[in-house]
Amino acid sequence: MHDAPFTRRLFLQRGCALASLAATVPCFIERSALGMLGNPLLSSQPGVPDHRILVVVQLGGGNDGLNTVVPYGDPEYFKVRPNLALQAPGPSGSGVSLQLDQQLGLGLHPALAPLKSLYDEGLVSVVQGVGYPNPNRSHFTSMDIWHTGRLDAKGSGWIGRYFDATCNGTPIPEGAVAVGRSAPLAMEGNIQKPISFESPELFRWLGEDLHPALKDPYEAINRSGTLPGTGGDTQKDFLMRTALDAQVASGRILAAVAKAPLVRYPETPLARQLRTIGAMIRAEMPTRVYYATIGGFDTHGGQNTRHAQLLRQVAEAIEPFQRDLKAQGNDARVVTMVFSEFGRRVKQNGANGTDHGTAAPVFVIGAGVKPGIVGTHPSLTDLDQGDLKYGIDFRSVYASLLGDWMKAPSEQILRGNFPSAGIVRA
Repeated sequence: MHDAPFTRRLFLQRGCALASLAATVPCFIERSALGMLGNPLLSSQPGVPDHRILVVVQLGGGNDGLNTVVPYGDPEYFKVRPNLALQAPGPSGSGVSLQLDQQLGLGLHPALAPLKSLYDEGLVSVVQGVGYPNPNRSHFTSMDIWHTGRLDAKGSGWIGRYFDATCNGTPIPEGAVAVGRSAPLAMEGNIQKPISFESPELFRWLGEDLHPALKDPYEAINRSGTLPGTGGDTQKDFLMRTALDAQVASGRILAAVAKAPLVRYPETPLARQLRTIGAMIRAEMPTRVYYATIGGFDTHGGQNTRHAQLLRQVAEAIEPFQRDLKAQGNDARVVTMVFSEFGRRVKQNGANGTDHGTAAPVFVIGAGVKPGIVGTHPSLTDLDQGDLKYGIDFRSVYASLLGDWMKAPSEQILRGNFPSAGIVRA
């Protein structure tokens, strides 16, 4: 292999610069390297705050919104869910909700106690009844709708378009990072491509597997200013720049996560993802958007136990993540959005579970959010074929995060004018 011609085609086809078991990085490396040839010092448009960070947590499978933000003040809730309904706040117990607003008759699932602590500190915005017109109850299609920000579920991702619109057409190395098996469609732009890895240990530089000259590009450039044998040729200079960019990304991530976090995280998959994200933020990575995912919310049967376990994992991951950010002094820089592709039907089914529904709550967390309850809880009697009617379009949530938080042109990115949900302090 090492005797083969050392060409750009070989590098891009066989090296891919970075290796992850998720196998999602090649386009990122090619495009970021091409951008580096034109201008290695990347900058964004004026007015876009580079220091602000957005973290997205996806609850895959369709989270049951009615048992997440509990309408215990509505008698209809107990009629349609005789075995699943959570009781009004009172003495502690497994089936007793946590008080959010007594006047509105709203509580939180008891498994969300750590999130309730953040809410009480003014760090959580609970956005009610989030959905979209003519809802689709397919997991894949509905998730694609959320990811693209388009009702036809076609095209690039809304986060990818954010980078395309705000970075002068130049890809940003490490601009978007997904911690998980694969990068979501939401992060795929026409220019910008995300990095994704399941664990930092699997994200490593593989240049030496392609050619001996790439084993240590730093050492080579320090000796001669170019990789051995390049002779300053433009095409081979491309390889040198790409090698350096790739090693910088993998090296910085590994160095960041090698440090012990400032708070203790539980040993759950989502908590490990957020611990990695927290470490990268602490290391002052240039990443502006991070993405984490937890699945299993498709609770068609035996929902009580499973749903409580999942919500507990979410809350017990987000709470230390927020404490970690505060200990770092980065809590004012980061806003986290927690969403699912749809909610569940109002009535429980015959298996003590719930089937695919429509609107559901979204949580937005951070020192930069307007805390409290946003929007009106959907009616449990005025339904759309047995499902909740949405009150806030999910693209209005995006418009607030893009326009108010990231100071980006939300109308251009979302390809439409959606009023801000008003969940960010500005």
